[in-house]
Amino acid sequence: MEMPKPNPKILARKAEFLAQLANILPPDAIISDPFETRAYECDALTAYKCPPLAAVLPSSTAEVADVLRLCHRMGVPVVPRGAGTSLAGGALPTADSVILGVARMNEVLETDYDNRFVRVQTGRTNLSVTRAVEEHGFFYAPDPSSQLACAIAGNIAMNSGGAHCLKYGVTTNNLMGVTMVLMDGTVAELGGAHLDAGGLDLLGVVCGSEGQLGVVTEATLRILHKPEGARPVLIGFDSNEVAGHCVSDIIKAGVLPVAIEFMDRPCIRATEAFAGAGYPDCEALLIVEVEGSEDEIDVQLGKISEIARTHNPVELRQSNSADESARIWLGRKSAFGAMGQINDYMCLDGTIPVSQLPYVLRRIGEMSAEFGLGVGNVFHAGDGNMHPLILFDANKPGDLEKCEAFGAEILKLCVEVGGCLTGEHGVGVEKRDLMSHQYAPEDLDIQMAIKDVFDPKWLLNPAKVFPLAASEPRRIAAE
Repeated sequence: MEMPKPNPKILARKAEFLAQLANILPPDAIISDPFETRAYECDALTAYKCPPLAAVLPSSTAEVADVLRLCHRMGVPVVPRGAGTSLAGGALPTADSVILGVARMNEVLETDYDNRFVRVQTGRTNLSVTRAVEEHGFFYAPDPSSQLACAIAGNIAMNSGGAHCLKYGVTTNNLMGVTMVLMDGTVAELGGAHLDAGGLDLLGVVCGSEGQLGVVTEATLRILHKPEGARPVLIGFDSNEVAGHCVSDIIKAGVLPVAIEFMDRPCIRATEAFAGAGYPDCEALLIVEVEGSEDEIDVQLGKISEIARTHNPVELRQSNSADESARIWLGRKSAFGAMGQINDYMCLDGTIPVSQLPYVLRRIGEMSAEFGLGVGNVFHAGDGNMHPLILFDANKPGDLEKCEAFGAEILKLCVEVGGCLTGEHGVGVEKRDLMSHQYAPEDLDIQMAIKDVFDPKWLLNPAKVFPLAASEPRRIAAE
């Protein structure tokens, strides 16, 4: 993966820069020792690594503003970082950049149950937002698989979703306002604790902007009342395509589950060996969960089961207790860790129309044979958010490159059937050079013109999102 060469002028001024940082941050908030900065050399896309010039860990919006103001004045690139769980290389640094981590900014600042919102610092983890309000019967809906570790900052940057986004939407549907620091140190307030903001939808521009426009330090999030109850049904099939057809039929029937999750045989086998959830021996399975009162749940699961039976399932198992529900979800929640125990893998997240699931699953199987690499499929089937896990050997020369080529073909396929390159992981560096496959040059120019407004010097999160051939001339001209 090509990255810009470090600016020698910045490297030559490292000592001066660190001395200036020491004037605005406490000593324990600055990490500059080359050995210690290696902790920040990559995120969860570990195939690519580069130690940064330094890393800083501010504790407040004011400290973030001071750091950005200094970096802007000295021309030092800044890579915002939440918890480092990005699977797209969204927090990959360059050798002349500073990692700005928000991990120490993790406080709940305000909670309003009457108006159903919570305001937090963005270093707070996703799951801990729900834990802060669940005692009062509320929860925060977006639930990425990494929710135990991932930070709200990264969720906003990548517009993250999760298993329950079919009903509740992704981050942008649950984000009410942000405090954001621009590259020159200006602090901006967008949206707030109200239904909608007047004027331009700048909040919609920022959510999903992958650290290209500013550093979000505080967020006002919508919280919801917990449903009365929830229950899943597990449905096994003898082919991926049949499972895909069942998903399409459930959606067409007008039933709105809270989640429809898909797993294929490689994932089923791996999770059974890892977690022992008691899944059936089949080619594919769906986990479909509904919410509401007991009567509502019974009616919805009845309709879903009726649809499933028209596709001759090999097993159909409705949960009748909290313990059974936990067992059904156990394997799905363990899938990524289980697959990691059997091989290195690259996790993609292209999104497609639900009606194209059978075709795309068949083509992924065909491409797997063509490339000679195994693939496991586990994903949010209800909204077509694919998560193919391409298996490869990181220690085998050429395997990573073959894996990347396979992944690129899958993502191109997603675009060709009417979908897009990413559903929730973001573009980062992983899909950067595929952006021209989805967008025309004129479309990319408009996106880059927006960055020109927010970050005229092109110092924020360099070499991400935009193909280098399109962005490098702009960045160099701005230096």
